[in-house]
Amino acid sequence: MKQLKIFLTVFIAFFVLIPVNAQQRYDHSAAEELGWRLAAQAYTFRLFTFEETLDKLNELGLKYVEMYPGQTIGAGIEGTTHYSMDTQTRQKLKDLLDSKGIRLVNYGVAGANTAEEWNQLFEFAYDMGIESIMINPRAKHFDLIEELCEKYGINVGIHNHPKPRSDFWNPDYAMAQLAGRSRKMGICADIGHWGRSGVDPLEAIKNTEGRIISLHFKDLNHYGEGSHDVPWGAGVCNIAGIMHELKRQGFEGVFSIEYEHNWEDSVPEIAESIAYFNRVAFWLTSE
Repeated sequence: MKQLKIFLTVFIAFFVLIPVNAQQRYDHSAAEELGWRLAAQAYTFRLFTFEETLDKLNELGLKYVEMYPGQTIGAGIEGTTHYSMDTQTRQKLKDLLDSKGIRLVNYGVAGANTAEEWNQLFEFAYDMGIESIMINPRAKHFDLIEELCEKYGINVGIHNHPKPRSDFWNPDYAMAQLAGRSRKMGICADIGHWGRSGVDPLEAIKNTEGRIISLHFKDLNHYGEGSHDVPWGAGVCNIAGIMHELKRQGFEGVFSIEYEHNWEDSVPEIAESIAYFNRVAFWLTSE
């Protein structure tokens, strides 16, 4: 069995290094066959407006976006993407998304301090057609969040900001908080933040099986503090191994690209990451 695992790792590494042309790079058919949708977390382009972010997604061949609170909208629309926006701004935002051919699937990372704010967040997500909210919750709000998940039919993924910023960096702690809760409540698996906290991302994916709602997908130059994003497959996070494990689990859902490096000109490195993702997905559908 150990020899088989070594062979699999080497074979995947060899396969994904094969050059591909631009058409293959943006062919998401293999990922779609696995039930996977590749999106971008808009925070990747936090230095730009949301309108400019959508343009970059089209340049990259992506049709799904995860919006975060606080980005300037642009396109002549006043305000930011915070969930407190009024109904007129919501409609303008919907029109902007339609005009760019991008679907808003996820939102976050969001939090709230009161029951009123949590209700406002879920009502906003429902009105915008959002499937899942990535959250940074307080334990005292779990009962309310569970109730709102069932009321609106919306999933929540608890995000694992790195220690010491959040207790949820520890996948075992997060899973313990979810015990007995609605299946609409789960994990937003941020691969990079696990690595920054000294957690092996592949082991964390295994340990959170059945509770993964969505992913913030990243690769790092090294584990621990001071690390930064690198193109997928070029770092230490074992992206191919994680994708193989997610296939084994039967995971279906959204992988959000969240690239937090070279902020002003990250498109080339993101394009490289997309190409890697699609090559691995193709191999996984061929095995």
